Amino acid sequence: MQLYLKLAWRNLFRNKRRTFIAAAAIGIGLAALIYVDALIIGMEQNMIRSATGSFLGEGQIHRTGFRETFEVEKTIANLDEVTARLEKDTIVTHFTLRTLSFAMINSPANMSAISMVGIEPTTEKYLSQVDEALIEGAYFDGDDERDILIGSKLAELLEVELGDRVVLTAAEAYTGDLAQEMFRISGIYHFNISEMDKAMAFVRLDKARDMINLEGAAHEIAIIFTDTKHGRDKNLPFWDSYSTGGNEASGWAELLPELEAAFELSSFSTWIIGLILFVVVAAGIVKTLFMSLYERVFEFGVMRAVGTRPLALARLILFEAASLGVVSVVPGVVLGFIVTYISAQIGIDYTGIEYAGMTFRELLYPVMQLEQYIYFPLWVFVITTLIGLYPALYAARMNPVKAMRRSF
Repeated sequence: MQLYLKLAWRNLFRNKRRTFIAAAAIGIGLAALIYVDALIIGMEQNMIRSATGSFLGEGQIHRTGFRETFEVEKTIANLDEVTARLEKDTIVTHFTLRTLSFAMINSPANMSAISMVGIEPTTEKYLSQVDEALIEGAYFDGDDERDILIGSKLAELLEVELGDRVVLTAAEAYTGDLAQEMFRISGIYHFNISEMDKAMAFVRLDKARDMINLEGAAHEIAIIFTDTKHGRDKNLPFWDSYSTGGNEASGWAELLPELEAAFELSSFSTWIIGLILFVVVAAGIVKTLFMSLYERVFEFGVMRAVGTRPLALARLILFEAASLGVVSVVPGVVLGFIVTYISAQIGIDYTGIEYAGMTFRELLYPVMQLEQYIYFPLWVFVITTLIGLYPALYAARMNPVKAMRRSF
């Protein structure tokens, strides 16, 4: 065994240029696979943070059918009982109540259709980044119930500034009568998410309830869990536990199916990169080993003639393939680590770019995981060795007489 390893290593470097080119191609492919996988993981985490951290939350509870119709009358059933359970639930970190209703907002210059969101300022801070996204004004400071927060694009459309007054018009629950209230712009936020910046306005929860005739009711409970993975786990018992009495509980994976589909597509792209790497590996190994084999046909013929068994000859070629795998994997891992590490420190600026209905709000940082530097190189080594079976079988079936007739 040791003799075959020494021979394989020596034969591999008979032609250093050819070996270097093949190893470089395989190593660069491995480095690309490591980097793309780290980039996809970072993208997923970035998009999840953008989706759940900006406003959505990791899970939500609504009245059954509310998300389809947004009827003002469909408020959460047994609200006090549900909130009492959430306060005691060990996997829930924070939750907040909201009302959601369509409304018209008017200024002296213009008007627009928006979603009026009633929030509880003290608990909303833990669920969304409305307070952090403010570029002007303050986050519901004081006790003025007529304060309102609007997005930067909506402010431009209405041609209003901090301190200006606007009028909201919304339909009351059960009666359908229109209710109008005047508000003072106390803050302007910028999420860099088009839908939020131009089509949402935040008011105090109690004021929203009074305006649309929903005393003590809520349309939505947004939730943050102790583990961020819970929001993606569709089999979590939490959802069934709170989907009773006319309510339905959903995680962000169900609330944003297009985002989950984008993640599946991203995972598929990793397999595509892996397939491309496999083709590169196969072509490089087969070409390298066969060229080496053809250069040594006479040598193999002599070995067969003096009694070397076909299996031993095949073993030698397989060891050469395995040696090429080792030579390729080591620089590939090093290159992949360096490129990924540098990108993870610097970040990639995708802010403002929309993908799968979400907008990147932070720099994108590739995520390095130990598995990337164990499983990917291992698979490359295994594939390299397995591909060597073809030239190994070819060498084993070689006719000694015909091989010795060839002269180089």
